[in-house]
Amino acid sequence: MVGAGGKMGRMACDALEGADDLELVARAGRQDDPAALARQHGVQVAVDLSVPSASPGVVAGLVAAGVHVVVGTSGWDEAALGRLRDQLREAPEGIGVVVVPNFAIGAVLLVRFAQQAARWFTSVEVLEAHHPAKVDAPSGTAVRTAELVAAARREAGTPAAPDATSSGLEGARGAAVEGVPVHSLRMAGVMAAQEVWLGNDGELLILRHEATDRTAYAPGLLLAVREVAQRPGLTVGLDHLLGV
Repeated sequence: MVGAGGKMGRMACDALEGADDLELVARAGRQDDPAALARQHGVQVAVDLSVPSASPGVVAGLVAAGVHVVVGTSGWDEAALGRLRDQLREAPEGIGVVVVPNFAIGAVLLVRFAQQAARWFTSVEVLEAHHPAKVDAPSGTAVRTAELVAAARREAGTPAAPDATSSGLEGARGAAVEGVPVHSLRMAGVMAAQEVWLGNDGELLILRHEATDRTAYAPGLLLAVREVAQRPGLTVGLDHLLGV
């Protein structure tokens, strides 16, 4: 477990230790070399819950060591994923990496529902809220949601959403992710929540998911750990493991 001392890392360690079919053999903190620990303990699967600035290097070292990796750290954009794909082509045969923007099963389903609905609505925007200690904005889940929604709209030939805004404060319309506005809140009292707003003339559909405790992420995390060795190469998103 990389990032074992963080809040998510502690939850993940508890989940792994509570699983009868899995054994947690090493915990890596900021001062540790995850790849060296993996070699020392004969690790088969590593979980990366570090920080965005460290995650690509951590994963690269583990893959080079011949370890399957489940990545729950935010900040993996298409450029970073592309570099990881290239590395996996040169990695030991059969090594798999699963990058999971969100381990909560409800959040995965929300994204799938948003993809299905996006082609039928004139406008779509994403709103996400997290605790104030979160270091990245928008969240990885929100970015992934916007990317998948945008792809579904392109495939269906849905026109760009209307927006007559011609002046305003910078950031007032959120960050544009492939043409989909994404708005981020960082607030005390919130752990993790996301909404997708879809609008037509005369109607509004709001899809919402909220995680109120980190234990919401445990079932998805355990699923990814159990499945990654059967998925060589790169898999992005828990939806592929859920069959949705």
